[in-house]
Amino acid sequence: MARAAIGRAARRTRGQIVGVARKLWPFGRATATRLLFAPHDLRTSDPTTAGDIYAGYYAFAGRTLRTHGESPFDCEPPSEAWAEALYGFGWLRHMHAADTAIARANARALVDDFITRKRDRTEIARRPAVAARRLISFLSNSPLLLEGADHVFYERFVRHVSRLADRLNLALAGAVEGAARLNCLIAVAFAAICLDGQDGRRRRLEFLLSDELDHQILPDGGHLSRNPRLLIEFLLDLLPLRETFMARGIEPPRGVLMAIERMMPHLRLFRHGDGALALFNGMGTTPPDLMATLAAYDDARARPIEQAIYSGYSRLSGERSVAVIEAGPPPHGAQSVEAHAGCLSFEFSSGAQRIVVNCGTSRYGSDELRLAARSTAAHSTVTLDDRSSATFGLVLGEIRIVAGPADVRVARQDGETGQEWVGSHDGYRRGLGAVHTRRLLLARDGATLSGEDEITLTDKPADLPAIARFHLHPSVKPSLIREGQGVMLAMPNGEVWAFEASGLTVSIEESIFLAAADGRRRSEQLSVAFDAAATPRITWRFNRVGAAAPATGRFRPPPEPGIPPEPPQGA
Repeated sequence: MARAAIGRAARRTRGQIVGVARKLWPFGRATATRLLFAPHDLRTSDPTTAGDIYAGYYAFAGRTLRTHGESPFDCEPPSEAWAEALYGFGWLRHMHAADTAIARANARALVDDFITRKRDRTEIARRPAVAARRLISFLSNSPLLLEGADHVFYERFVRHVSRLADRLNLALAGAVEGAARLNCLIAVAFAAICLDGQDGRRRRLEFLLSDELDHQILPDGGHLSRNPRLLIEFLLDLLPLRETFMARGIEPPRGVLMAIERMMPHLRLFRHGDGALALFNGMGTTPPDLMATLAAYDDARARPIEQAIYSGYSRLSGERSVAVIEAGPPPHGAQSVEAHAGCLSFEFSSGAQRIVVNCGTSRYGSDELRLAARSTAAHSTVTLDDRSSATFGLVLGEIRIVAGPADVRVARQDGETGQEWVGSHDGYRRGLGAVHTRRLLLARDGATLSGEDEITLTDKPADLPAIARFHLHPSVKPSLIREGQGVMLAMPNGEVWAFEASGLTVSIEESIFLAAADGRRRSEQLSVAFDAAATPRITWRFNRVGAAAPATGRFRPPPEPGIPPEPPQGA
């Protein structure tokens, strides 16, 4: 923690020195006077939102504020995430989509109020990631703001955009880390090709952006943070950036092209049959509209990669069934602000039906809920002594992972019976002297997923409580059978699956699913409690056993041997 603080202070000091030097040096600064190009915004827009904004309703980040005629910048924000969205100006795209005189006038009035009253001096507006989003939004929606505007507003707007790009360039010389640094570089690269007189800066930024992409985007296409959501966000900016370079007749930087080529197939690794992405390390609700947009740029015929060695993810497939597994050490430093303690957790789906999931992420929930969602217990894996496999700590005002699995090993092979996978991690070695090993076998026909969890102890404690958790998708309805020795799982698509755990008692407990399109949803989890000291190895299995009863739409468990099945109702 001390090293992190010292490093950030040194970078901030360096940035301040560079900033002063640039202000005093009278040469080399090119002030833009014209806007040459407006990049395309791939994010989905809703024209009806423009009407809500005109009426004074601002709905961002899961919260809604009614301004009652006041400027939204004068109102008390309902949450920090709401304020970040307001000052990021991404909502301008909805007004752009409305394409009405009222929407244009309202958008111009709000932007002019922000510029003339120097609203960018607030703490949230100055944050590099927020300022970067605002710069891209101003450039992308400049046709909306400048159509019909007078020359005075045009000059004020271009001058503000140019100064904003200058401030972000200065910030990049200081303590901007993680995904925010890449966001800033993308934003200033947009400015360098959309504003006049920026050729010298553009060439320097091309090199810096390519270098940062090579650093943050791993060889298998994953991001250093191991967060699938960030790949979506970066692609939604990098694809228009590539198009803008080509539209200006400038060859896109090789680093940008190579990063896009690596990231697109990596996203397919996480995709379930319903199109949603697996919930690991900060991934929440999958936006289907944005995924459809990205799919238009992807090769739909390409197969998903099955092993992302650098990112620490694996994918098993058998006909209609898919299992996605997280098996990598946690990221370091600023990259871990959204990382989870979910090593060796997995998600499982059959066709378009997700069965086993992780709880997901609540980006706009309370701090307590966000931290709970990052714990090992919120993932479909084994928890020892009610502890997480990684340790969270407050570093420079952020909850980061400060300790966790260091030795994570993975192996896989395709056998005659199906795809076999084995992984282990030492996240519990320091506190409990334990290593967790998980083995999975997905049958070729996808009808069976067999698993084994083994706890290897360096010492022999008297007992070590352990729980293997399997969080269920909210649409899955579980029911105990055989006096708790098994569970039947009814799916809305008509399938019925059975679960059992090597003769151990299975419990159905409450859970929460944070990645639903309509917000949080109550769900359930299967829990298998055991003493890892006395029983260091357990086996379990999911098995497809049939379809729902056609008369009632509800499942019936298969009859016990020698007992005739019950006749359907009304027979």
